[in-house]
Amino acid sequence: MRTDQLILNVNVYNSYYKKFNLGNVAVKDGRFLYIGTLGTETFEADEIIEGEGRTMVPGLIDIHLHIESTMITPETFSYGILRHGVTTIVPEPHEMANVFGVEGVHEMIRASEDCEVDMFYAIPSSVPATTLETTGGSIEIADIDQLMQSERMICLGEVMNYVDVIRDPDGKSNQILQHIRTHYPDLVIEGHTPKLLELDLHRLIYAGIDSDHTHQSLEGLAARIAAGMFIEIQEKSMTPDVVDYLIQHPVGEHFCFVTDDVMTDSLVATGHLDHLVRKAIAMGMSPADAVYAATFTPSRRMKMNDRGMIAPNKIADFLLLSDLATFEIDAVYKRGIQVYDQHNPLPQREPLPRFPAHFYNSVKLGLMTAADFEVRPEQPDGRYGCRVMMVNNVSTFTDELHGEAEVRGGQLQWQESGYGLIATFERYGMNGNRAYGLIGGATIKRGAIATTYSHDNHNLLVVGHNPEDMAVAANAVISSQGGFCVVCEGKIIASLDLTVGGILTEEPLEKTAAQVSALRSAMESLGYDHYNPIMSISTHSLPVSPALKITDLGLIDVGAGKVVPLLFPLSEA
Repeated sequence: MRTDQLILNVNVYNSYYKKFNLGNVAVKDGRFLYIGTLGTETFEADEIIEGEGRTMVPGLIDIHLHIESTMITPETFSYGILRHGVTTIVPEPHEMANVFGVEGVHEMIRASEDCEVDMFYAIPSSVPATTLETTGGSIEIADIDQLMQSERMICLGEVMNYVDVIRDPDGKSNQILQHIRTHYPDLVIEGHTPKLLELDLHRLIYAGIDSDHTHQSLEGLAARIAAGMFIEIQEKSMTPDVVDYLIQHPVGEHFCFVTDDVMTDSLVATGHLDHLVRKAIAMGMSPADAVYAATFTPSRRMKMNDRGMIAPNKIADFLLLSDLATFEIDAVYKRGIQVYDQHNPLPQREPLPRFPAHFYNSVKLGLMTAADFEVRPEQPDGRYGCRVMMVNNVSTFTDELHGEAEVRGGQLQWQESGYGLIATFERYGMNGNRAYGLIGGATIKRGAIATTYSHDNHNLLVVGHNPEDMAVAANAVISSQGGFCVVCEGKIIASLDLTVGGILTEEPLEKTAAQVSALRSAMESLGYDHYNPIMSISTHSLPVSPALKITDLGLIDVGAGKVVPLLFPLSEA
């Protein structure tokens, strides 16, 4: 019998029994034809691949991620993750949608068309994430219909405004959910449900949201699975107690691994979804179960029944591993064709501009001076209680601290408060809004950082300890049409230009990774104490992530879903 490829002598992973069996595999027309003991006596193959006893597992599938979080284009992202065994992804481009609306979604899909990794896009459901911020674009019900009719959309992306779902039956989130349930009843609906329990959690599930990818506690994990939720475990949820629970309880059908947000330097240095598989195995999960959670369950969650397993008629995406315990990848195959060889990796092709001209001109702000970081509150001179955003060093959540600050000469004397200043500036030319807050905890202790990579509105966000450094950092970002800049004593010590929508670079993977690594080091040199300082600062403006955040409308009490004042009477402190 003629076949295209015949892979001999491999330990083949069987997803249905979660076992490895020594045998041979025949591939025809990009799909698996046969798995078993028959070999060259039965098959005449155009290509024979000597397995040499290596382990063969399905290509990895990541069903929840944001390409924009890695700050590179889809083409570069595909090149970067393929070497880590990831052959199919479900990206949700809500970052680009927040900048350009539905056009941003279409252009991300266009930029993905020639990628070797299969990309099935999620419809951004929460653009903007709340009504408490200004963005460059929005996604409305009409846009969802257009995307469903014109593009290959696989699910409704994470419904982020859980407060709106629970408290406002007529709000935008519930209107979208009702529309999806009525017109696209088979479409998978993804969720974002941090810390919710009991009735609030069940009300969210009742609304049709039946997955969660946010930071899991043991209590929250158990409650979600018990209520029928599918859990997408990212690295920050891989605590010893959570992983042990996944190992000790029969919940293998109810979770998978996802990456969500991966920095470019981490992608190059430690990997992608393969890193989570290795970590799970190192924490005591059996290799069979870890592979299952990165291949079979994610494919089933997204109804991709043509992949995620090595079986007849399934797409022949697979990896050859030299060591299962360490998940050492020798080679990656897409539809039976080798696309990565660890011993002979191909260099990245020179990236080309992929986006419309106006995507490179999205920052509509003039240059700033130190005066832009003077805070002039409405309150008369005197001492006040103040809300302080306290940065957590183990998550992207923040805490609200009540401190004291003085208004003197009509200005908030924030430099005397013991805290830094956080400021955000609407950058789309919509309304000129700006807002200020105080910040402490695990953030920088001197200098300044400015960025337009600020989830999800991507307005200009500046954190600092003196107005002069803050102005230098802000102006560098404005002049480069977006990016990151770290300043100390008036000098730029690290920067990254993100010229596509203020959130992406078209530079090659290795160059960007080096710049991101330098950026991380510069932030840490100013006292930032966080496992991922870039993601930490970029979520200070995310008004669906607990507890106190900031947008161009002001400080946001995330739990209450409302703007709250920076200053209040000392008697209320």
